[in-house]
Amino acid sequence: MKIETTMRALTDPTRLRIMRLLSAMELAVGELAQVLGQSQPRVSRHVAILCDAGLAERHREGSWVFLRAAIGNERGDPVGEAVARLLATAEREDTAFAAMCADDRRQLNNIRSAREENAASYFAQHADEWDELRQLHSPDQLVEERLLTALGGEPLGQLLDIGTGSGRMAELFAPGTANGADHVIALDKSLDMLRVARAKLQNLPSGGIELVQGDFLALPFKAHRFDTVLLHQVLHFAQDPAAALAEAARVTRPAGRIAIVDFAAHNREELRDRHAHARLGFTDKAIRDLLHEAGYEPARPIAMDEGELTVKIWLGTRLGTPASTDARKAAR
Repeated sequence: MKIETTMRALTDPTRLRIMRLLSAMELAVGELAQVLGQSQPRVSRHVAILCDAGLAERHREGSWVFLRAAIGNERGDPVGEAVARLLATAEREDTAFAAMCADDRRQLNNIRSAREENAASYFAQHADEWDELRQLHSPDQLVEERLLTALGGEPLGQLLDIGTGSGRMAELFAPGTANGADHVIALDKSLDMLRVARAKLQNLPSGGIELVQGDFLALPFKAHRFDTVLLHQVLHFAQDPAAALAEAARVTRPAGRIAIVDFAAHNREELRDRHAHARLGFTDKAIRDLLHEAGYEPARPIAMDEGELTVKIWLGTRLGTPASTDARKAAR
């Protein structure tokens, strides 16, 4: 980050307001325009200047472009950290600026309410389907408690929640919680589900959780980025589970962990049509073989059989770069 470019970008009051808004939550360009009471093209120009200066960053979800702050304590950039502290101090000490920021934050309530209404509408459309499936397996609370226990022995570090859905797992492991990760990236292919997750997570501290659109067969991350990878009720949607786990392994650091929460093998064939399940659960051997092939050392599975469908937690530890298929076969 160049200090001259940074300081020039902060000379405009609107850009100062945008940075304080982004410190509170991630926002679409149109949402920023609504809060600021300015046209979207004008706000887009301000956003371009902030992004060029490295103070903010864009990411696209379908036809929407979302903005997040690119400065803060978790970024590891001393200049960016200093700028974040300066802006926070200015809001506390500059009366006029504080009043303007307070008014902007009040306007954020309208954004939050709109997101929550959209999420509620989406849930209402699908509530019967999800309730039907939920009644077949162990209570969600029990599954979450067992998962927290299973992962609670070591720090979670950088966590990737693949197929975040409503964002519940990202919420459960959010930074600052008792069992929280250092940072969470919540990924989903569905724009509808990302909007639901955004509504659920929007009141958590900004910067701790990122929402990303992406496919579990082509994760948009560099190799060895994450300490913990989670697939919660996701793998049964995969036509090729081996490919999904190979991609998860690619982004897992050596000695990092994977947790797969899914159904044990069952014969409820109607779930293929009613809920688009590609796989009717998994046997322990199938998951063990998949983890081995991907380069993980499997741990003992955890079973919850309080419902008609048994839910299992399968854990694995990344061994490093997977050996070739021939070498793995020779070692068996």
